[in-house]
Amino acid sequence: MSAEMAPNTRTALRVAQLGHFSLLAFVCAWHSIISPPSEFSALVLTLVWAVPLLFPIKGILQAKPYTFAWSNFILLLYFLHSLTLIYVDEGERWLAVAELILVTITFTANLLFSRLRGRELGLKLKKLSEYKQEEDERFSSK
Repeated sequence: MSAEMAPNTRTALRVAQLGHFSLLAFVCAWHSIISPPSEFSALVLTLVWAVPLLFPIKGILQAKPYTFAWSNFILLLYFLHSLTLIYVDEGERWLAVAELILVTITFTANLLFSRLRGRELGLKLKKLSEYKQEEDERFSSK
């Protein structure tokens, strides 16, 4: 990744990184310190909620746009978790709102960074028509 990063891309990167690590810290604190479960092991529950956020850490630290794009799929789990608890659990509603805010900020920053950085590096997915044209050329020459 040799291309220089534009200021707005760098800002999106920092917000996405800060959001991801803040969400990780918040989830760990929530399930182990702030509101540990009474019916389950706090350690096990913390690990269950923290481990998925650890998968993209290497790519996030290396500022790889593809990692930021696919890590949004992981964030959807936390998005749904927060929405469910906002609706169902009055006792932890404020925690769920905080989680929702962190997830939304991180998700948006991930989208912005991956899009801006991908453009800077010239990365893009081929359009379906491009694949079709390549196949037509490959098979029509035989």
